[in-house]
Amino acid sequence: MGRRVVGLFAPLLAVAALVPAVPAAADQPGPPAVAAAVIASARPADDGTRMTKAVPNLDRFIDLTVHSAAMDSDITVKILRASDTSTPAPTLYLLNGSSGGDGDGNGGWTDQTDMVGFFADKQVNVVVPIGGRGSYFTDWRNADPVLGRPLWTTFLTQELPPVIDSALHTDGAAAIAGVSMSGTSVFQLAMAAPGLYKAIGSYSGCVETSNPQGQAMVGAVVGRWSGDPVNMWGPPGDPTWAAMDPYLHADLLRGTAIYVSSGTGWPGPLDTMDGPGIGGDPVKLIAQMLSGALLETVTDTCTHGLQARFAALQIPATFQFRPTGTHSWGYWQQDLHDSWPMFADALGVDAS
Repeated sequence: MGRRVVGLFAPLLAVAALVPAVPAAADQPGPPAVAAAVIASARPADDGTRMTKAVPNLDRFIDLTVHSAAMDSDITVKILRASDTSTPAPTLYLLNGSSGGDGDGNGGWTDQTDMVGFFADKQVNVVVPIGGRGSYFTDWRNADPVLGRPLWTTFLTQELPPVIDSALHTDGAAAIAGVSMSGTSVFQLAMAAPGLYKAIGSYSGCVETSNPQGQAMVGAVVGRWSGDPVNMWGPPGDPTWAAMDPYLHADLLRGTAIYVSSGTGWPGPLDTMDGPGIGGDPVKLIAQMLSGALLETVTDTCTHGLQARFAALQIPATFQFRPTGTHSWGYWQQDLHDSWPMFADALGVDAS
């Protein structure tokens, strides 16, 4: 899978901060009654994880606060309810990239894409957890001086789903998609909870994490947010690294609908002064053209390697290789649109 190429560019993942946010839609008052109904319906998970607050944002778009028992902390979870709230609907979880989508110019799905508008007329609940920067959304072995002790796999696969299912009266079906760092995480989460997700989407991710190049890549991403990957999966060569590597354990993903995409790093139609997130700022465009191009070159190599691995194991999956495009939100928005028919089919809803 071109490991020398990955090894060459892996340190560049330290600049994995995502491109600045596109302008958000104007705020509109949301119905407090909808938020009140959501929190009234929510039931705690078996370990005591519970919803503590629901604040209306836009119509059917609600900011939740969910207390994680495992991490003993409050997690913001943004939800967009299905278009018809009178009947059960499936759930699509969207994970942000290495920033966790928690502000400081490093927003995610809700402020850098048209997610709210795109799903406004679709019969699916969309759930976007906020936080987890540099964590790979996994369960860390030890507490980290900067990142604490993330236990995101536990939160996302065990704690959050029952709370969401009860609060939104879902039909129990779920899928998950992620970008960049979380493009790896979605595979790991599916491995950790077989059958939980009917479909997964990985946009510009790298899944081979246990070889020297992969460990360097992971270390660069975690280090970008001042974390120590030794606290995550142990020192290099520890068996946990191999245990968490979706490339090595691809067979565990058999039976799940899978969509994987990547650009090439070459400038594309969205890498312009009027492109998403650029706003006419030449500094932002230069950053996207340099770091975003190099990062996407890495993910393109990784994605071709994963395609070969799946082909060898005869695991069905959809791979979308864009001929151009950098590591940036405009292309991930396009990926979400393109992969939606696969998600809709897996979840049993109308894609239109």
